[in-house]
Amino acid sequence: MSKPKPVIWESGIEVKPVYGPEELAKSGGVSDVGKPGEYPFTRGIHPLMYRSRPFTMRQYSGFGTAAETHERFLFLIANGNTGLNVAFDLPTQCGLDSDDPMAEGEVGRVGMAVDTLADMEEAFADIPLNDITVSLTINGSAVPIMAMYFAMARKRGYDLATLRGTAQNDILKEFIGRGTWIFPVEPSIRLVGDTIEYCARHAQKYSAVSVCGYHIRESGASPAHEMAYGLAIGRAYIEHALQRGLDVDAVARTVTFNFDIYGNLWEQVCKFRAGRRMWAKILREEFAATDPKAMQMRMIAGGGGGGLTIEQPENNIVRGAYYALASALSGAQTMALCSYDEAYTIPSEHAARLSLRTMQIMIHEIGLCDTVDPLAGSYFVESLTNEMESKIRAIMADLDAKGGIVRGVAEGRVQAEVNRHAWERERRTQSGETEKVGVNIHKEEEEQRPVEFHPYREDEAKQQIERLGRVRSQRDGQEVARLLEGVRVAAREGRNVMPAVIDAVEAYATVGEVCTALKDVFGSYNEPVRF
Repeated sequence: MSKPKPVIWESGIEVKPVYGPEELAKSGGVSDVGKPGEYPFTRGIHPLMYRSRPFTMRQYSGFGTAAETHERFLFLIANGNTGLNVAFDLPTQCGLDSDDPMAEGEVGRVGMAVDTLADMEEAFADIPLNDITVSLTINGSAVPIMAMYFAMARKRGYDLATLRGTAQNDILKEFIGRGTWIFPVEPSIRLVGDTIEYCARHAQKYSAVSVCGYHIRESGASPAHEMAYGLAIGRAYIEHALQRGLDVDAVARTVTFNFDIYGNLWEQVCKFRAGRRMWAKILREEFAATDPKAMQMRMIAGGGGGGLTIEQPENNIVRGAYYALASALSGAQTMALCSYDEAYTIPSEHAARLSLRTMQIMIHEIGLCDTVDPLAGSYFVESLTNEMESKIRAIMADLDAKGGIVRGVAEGRVQAEVNRHAWERERRTQSGETEKVGVNIHKEEEEQRPVEFHPYREDEAKQQIERLGRVRSQRDGQEVARLLEGVRVAAREGRNVMPAVIDAVEAYATVGEVCTALKDVFGSYNEPVRF
């Protein structure tokens, strides 16, 4: 019999052909597996997991104007979406108003354009915010966008202390993997801290941060690096918040995670089981947290858009189903499943509905909600969960030895490492070492056929700019100017800026005006030169 070909995961872990008791014992055994809903949460954060409540289905959506996005929200809810995941356009993400010259050609293109509270009010009109939780996918301009969401909710009579939802608000991963930064690194972390502190004091059920290993993975990192950097970022935010005198249990409950799923199914499952218990250990052993709920890694997963292909796009339907399966087997609380056409456009209604139906079939037909952590006790899964934990721990130790995640990001070392992984992954794909169906194996000569792209309508961008002009003309300009100066003073004096920003946006100050006021104090970020 010929020797089997080596199988090495992207994280650098070699997989043996067969696993048994000896391999499991050598990897560390099962002492850290525990029970579902109990520390260290390897098997999930709830005792009954999906038997008591299926995962939330929160499709990523948003484009054009608030009115257009509102229509898509209603469509998704009517088709079974149990949460909303809001996409914002690039000007909004970068703290620019729609009439800013830098925003030309991008208003509403890849997400919803939001300039003032009026846009937020229109987007969420008549949507019950206590029944449909909302995730705001916003980072550099998270402060004014969160302030607008809170102001909108309060205006509609919601008690912020009972409001549930999430803001992405992970600026460190923006420096690593996306680029919608605005302010320098240290002030950016301070602003994240302001939102954490505000939520811990006033909106205790709202998650102020969703740490996004997802974008780090999509930028090129291996699954092990994705988890290691994600945990390090979460730890950095907590350390910053504790320096403000906040209670660790209160802070940790405001931090959630957003992780990627594509590639090897088993690698994803082991990544999540290892990461979940590592986060619990970090909270207990490093921060002396005592509340079990504070040690729970609450996460959204199931994206994996980077794994989709333009070639043979129908294959992405199958890929998405496996991503959803991996997400469910990993114990995710929420899924935002990619749609098959995301490789080349904003998802169509048809594609978005297919993704929803994929998750619903898993819940109602396939049996993914029948029992908790069905892979527990597997020689293979438990052994590789242990090995994955060791790999993640080694990456974090190396990061700490070089000054930690914040310093690594500020100096550009983390970005360089992610870029190196991205180059290596592309090299392996192009060489055929990493097999990709339709790309480097089982290729087909495909006929030219019409592809349904999401249209970009210049007239809607003009309507958004006109709407912004009307809001500016109807508001009290002097009052807005006074309140924006209050934002500058709060920033300059080191006070939490959230109360001042909420006051400003309630008077219909714009995203761009708030971000400009903060830049007047903090300055702008200049990316480090890397060779």
